[in-house]
Amino acid sequence: MAVETAPKAPARPSHARPSPAGHSGMPRLKTTVTAAVAYVIAFIFLFPYLVMLLTSLRPQETLRDATILPTQWEWSNLVNFWSSGLAGNLVVTLQVAAGSTVLVLLVALPAAYYAARHNFRGRTFFLILVLITQMFQPTAMLVGIYREFSQLGLVDSVWSLILVNGGFNLAFAVWILTAYFSSIPRELEEAAFIDGNGRFGALFRITLPLAMPGVITALIFTFIAAWNEFVVALTLTTTPENQPLTVALNSFIGQYQVDWQNLFAGSVIATIPVIILFALIERKVVGGLTAGSIK
Repeated sequence: MAVETAPKAPARPSHARPSPAGHSGMPRLKTTVTAAVAYVIAFIFLFPYLVMLLTSLRPQETLRDATILPTQWEWSNLVNFWSSGLAGNLVVTLQVAAGSTVLVLLVALPAAYYAARHNFRGRTFFLILVLITQMFQPTAMLVGIYREFSQLGLVDSVWSLILVNGGFNLAFAVWILTAYFSSIPRELEEAAFIDGNGRFGALFRITLPLAMPGVITALIFTFIAAWNEFVVALTLTTTPENQPLTVALNSFIGQYQVDWQNLFAGSVIATIPVIILFALIERKVVGGLTAGSIK
């Protein structure tokens, strides 16, 4: 009697793909390396701010110590900033930055919206002219700026700083907002017209909410530029009470000695509001910078 044998399993072809188990670690390794490089780059950029913070907490006699961390912590340096009278200069800086930002948005929003929605004669020349104005530096026009505001009686005034900072940051805001308005389909506004909205109704109810990332991008860059401005403020302001904080911090720099711990303490306090503002709206800033890249 013949014995039946079980059929043999077919041999695995030589060209069969190997198991992906051996390659599963490659994406994970790439992710780890990328994260490590990102952390190293972030540390390089943040290290000067760390040194500034640690120096602001050192006593005067330990400034030349070779240690990274202070051997003694002098927290009173941060308190001395407020008792030194510089709190009023911080308020001036807030006024200049906020006023310049509001002025830029009031002018840039209608200009960018009209340039994005109307193909008027000279549109290309207008946008090129806006770009050219961005190339001028305030330091190249200090004499003319001072003479102009001197004739207007606005020297040593907060309004002069607001106007100058607003003018020099207007071009960037117009370019950003024009690109963002152009990326918003016209059909959305036309649908709002059908629903009974006028031009301003469609603008405020449809277009502006969609363009908010671009608006916030223009806002944060204008605010930071006005907050950090130094040369024009040094030229146009003479009274210590009317100077922004960037100029008032020079009071810690003497002819023969520099009060480093208080200078760095003031710099830390001046940096904190900008860091908080940028951290709150960082995602919208990234979205505004990529405006117009994808339709």
